[in-house]
Amino acid sequence: MSVKVEVATTVNAELVEAFDRLLPQLSRNAAPLDADALTRLVEWPGNQLLVARVDDRILGVLTLVMFPIPTGLRAWIEDVVVDEAGRGQGIGADLTTEAIRLAHLAGARTVDLTSRPSRQSANRLYERLGFQLRDSQVYRHVP
Repeated sequence: MSVKVEVATTVNAELVEAFDRLLPQLSRNAAPLDADALTRLVEWPGNQLLVARVDDRILGVLTLVMFPIPTGLRAWIEDVVVDEAGRGQGIGADLTTEAIRLAHLAGARTVDLTSRPSRQSANRLYERLGFQLRDSQVYRHVP
């Protein structure tokens, strides 16, 4: 099995179908994304939507978000999801490794992400890839 990771630059029916399949595996509450919503995501300055293919089928996605702040370029990994059929095959590791490479190539000194404690296999993966648990609190405001 060979995993090919690339940055999505255009939106087509294949990408829409992949998100129809993958997004419910990431979040029960996320609204489906149509072609227009995916186009906004792909074209948004600072976003890089990484797509992992196995045998020409999209089995995983990751969003790398980068933005400048006064202390430097920040990079965050968001919304990583690998199709249930492809889990345990290194797809998540390949997506994350490529995101790290792209972030550092762009000048980010660090790459951050969050992961729920219940996602034990994902947390083991992130630690194996060199991420360290930070002594920090995450706050969320919901209007």
